[in-house]
Parts: sequence; structure tokens; C-alpha cells
Amino acid sequence: MIRHILLIQFKQSADTPELEKLRALFEAMPQKVTGVVAVEWGLNDSPEHMNQGFTHAVLMTFADEAGRQNYLPHPEHEALKAVFEPLIEDIVVFDFQV
Repeated sequence: MIRHILLIQFKQSADTPELEKLRALFEAMPQKVTGVVAVEWGLNDSPEHMNQGFTHAVLMTFADEAGRQNYLPHPEHEALKAVFEPLIEDIVVFDFQV
């Protein structure tokens, strides 16, 4: 299993309807892309205030390396990126094997 973590800082211009659309696109991935097991979306609520401007997180779980390799070039991933990339101010992407 592979966990794919996105820590996201959105542009100030990103509005609630755009973020809701983006969240729906992320959360639909397990139904659309073989190998994507789960997607979780959340807002930072740490009382430590060490998020360095990152306000949102997405945690995707891939079944295995084949699932990740299927997702990366997949047309659904490309469609998601077309909506996602214009909204991003900064991002950290971090994958690890479970």
C-alpha cells in the first residue's frame, strides 16, 4: 500500500465553489481509477500553528505501485490537475509505503 500526501496552500483567489468542486473530483477517484483505494480531504486544525501556510491536506491510498503508476498518467488525474493547478499557491507531495 502507498500513501500519497498532498499539503496544499491555495491562492487567495480560490473560492469555496472551486474548492468544493476540487474536493468532489478527488473523492471520486477511487470509483474512477483502478488502484486508488481511498481519498481523504481535510483542513488544518492543528493548535501548534506550524502549518507554514498550508491549509488543506489530501491523503490518497494506492493499493500498490501498479495502482500509483495507473493513476499518474490516467485521464481522470489529468482532468483533476486541470482544475487543481490554477488554484495552488504552494504544495508538498510526499509518498510512502505502508
